Amino acid sequence: MGFTTLVVIAIFMVLGNWASQASSRTLHDEVTVKNMHEQWAQKYGRTYADDAEKEKRFKIFRDNADFVEKFNNKGNRTYKLGIDNVFADLTSQEFLTYYTGFRPTHFPKSSAGTKSFRYANLTNVSDTVDWREQGAVNEIKNQRECGCCWAFSVVAAIEGITKIKTGKLVSLSEQQLVDCDKKNEGCNGGMMDTAFEYIKENGGISSEEDYPYQGRDGDCDSQKAREKTATISGYEDVTQNNEEDLRKAVNQQPVSVGIAVGDEFQFYESGVFTGGCGERMNHAVTLIGYGYSDEDGMKYWLVRNSWGTSWGESGYMKLQREAGQPEGLCGIASAASYPII
Repeated sequence: MGFTTLVVIAIFMVLGNWASQASSRTLHDEVTVKNMHEQWAQKYGRTYADDAEKEKRFKIFRDNADFVEKFNNKGNRTYKLGIDNVFADLTSQEFLTYYTGFRPTHFPKSSAGTKSFRYANLTNVSDTVDWREQGAVNEIKNQRECGCCWAFSVVAAIEGITKIKTGKLVSLSEQQLVDCDKKNEGCNGGMMDTAFEYIKENGGISSEEDYPYQGRDGDCDSQKAREKTATISGYEDVTQNNEEDLRKAVNQQPVSVGIAVGDEFQFYESGVFTGGCGERMNHAVTLIGYGYSDEDGMKYWLVRNSWGTSWGESGYMKLQREAGQPEGLCGIASAASYPII
């Protein structure tokens, strides 16, 4: 056997060992991710109709886990993503379809109650605010697979100002807005200003206890809707594309805002979010404060979401404030309003 033949055999042996090891690593990774998926599904009570659906969801879960790992491994970020939330087996499109629902271009804009901004001349504005510390924020709620984020945003803002003005923190009914506000479209989306108008015209809104959340569209229960736990006299819009005026408003009360949600929102876990955002306004949340990061002093908005406590910082997000664009990061200063009592 010649020298050349020996070299060729040696090369094939090395390549064979490498391929075997690579195959072993791939098998191990696949098993590891399958175990992760099984544990995740058990934790969040996720079941599948059949093996085909389970395999489909596993592949999505695996892709999402890869996306999160690659993002976090890049480093030099002010925020982290995580796979441990209820959205881990959804595609980005499914997530955006089921869990957003702010439709600012779908409904005619009314000017009722929006001609003034009462906090324009406010000068004594705190450096930091967290309305949770004043007992003006209820526990995180979950809209589930219903695109009625607009209702949760409105309800949280009214719960906040009701506590500030009356001293009582009550849990109000999102379902009443989903069922009875016919100018909006329930789980198919809506606008906060339109919901404020409905509540004013209805003479108030019922409590969560009287009109509990179902997570789906339903017929308006007029008897339940007549039970008034909180009332408003109207609402006002914050000066558009003005984060300083938005800060003045949030200094005084929780504020409903629209934002442009993109892929990274699905797996936000912690830290000050600095982008990327969605291409259009599609989600509604409530601003309950603002402050500075302990790590680097970065300014942020304190966002209360309606995706349950598995998402973000137990249901909350810190989103960069004064990021350099007039509309704010993810358009947070472009569609903000608050209720008046």
